[in-house]
Amino acid sequence: MYVCVCNAVTEQDIFNAVAEGCASLRQLREQLGVGACCGRCTGCARDMLKSSLHAQAPAYRFTAAGAQRAAA
Repeated sequence: MYVCVCNAVTEQDIFNAVAEGCASLRQLREQLGVGACCGRCTGCARDMLKSSLHAQAPAYRFTAAGAQRAAA
């Protein structure tokens, strides 16, 4: 499913970006362009980011400041 139509970003693109280290909406915007045009996708992108982070939880640690990639 497309999350960001403006930049043709799919759920899989977000999942892959998280697997490569993205852990915030800002990082997704910088890497994929999510929310950089009209902004209508930011809510859905945020939800996809959270579910992707939780699906890959062993690779991340969660703090009050957000998710951070855990040290290997």
